[in-house]
This record gives sequence, structure tokens and C-alpha cells, in this order.
Amino acid sequence: MVVLILDKAPPGLRGKLTRWLYQPKAGVFFGWVSARVRDLLWQRVCAGLKEGGAILIYPDDNEQGFSIRTAGEPKVEMVDFDGLILPKTRNRRE
Repeated sequence: MVVLILDKAPPGLRGKLTRWLYQPKAGVFFGWVSARVRDLLWQRVCAGLKEGGAILIYPDDNEQGFSIRTAGEPKVEMVDFDGLILPKTRNRRE
């Protein structure tokens, strides 16, 4: 399963993603796609983001069982603590 979260994404990009993934809420997508399709969708997301950010979460063979990719400036920063990926909320003052 793939989970993709977009912040401030253009409507056209969200529309293209709905061809491959389900969208239960604005900016949140999930679905079952191959690794190749996942990587191609991620390339399209990175190219289509004008501002905002994106987070991609997908299964992987590591201790946590998943990996995370980010692009742009998502609202939640993902921080790697010695191989353990944890979310860090950005301060509004920054």
C-alpha cells in the first residue's frame, strides 16, 4: 500500500493522481501500485509541485517496515534518528 499526502498541490496534479490512487480526503491519497508505478507517480508529484510539499509512505524491508520520501516543504518534517524515522511538527514561528 502507498500513502501520499500533498500540501498546497495544484488541482491538476491531484486529478492526475486520482487515476491511480484513491482520495478519501483532499490531498490524501492511497492505493496499491507496483514499485515502478509508485516511482513514476513520485516523479510526477515532484515535477508538479509549485509550492507546498508532499510525503510518500510505502512498504520497505527495514526495521520500521516502511520508508518515507518528502518533497518541497510539507507541514510535517520527517526526521531520521539513527534509522528510525519520526515526524516533527514545524513551529508556526519559523
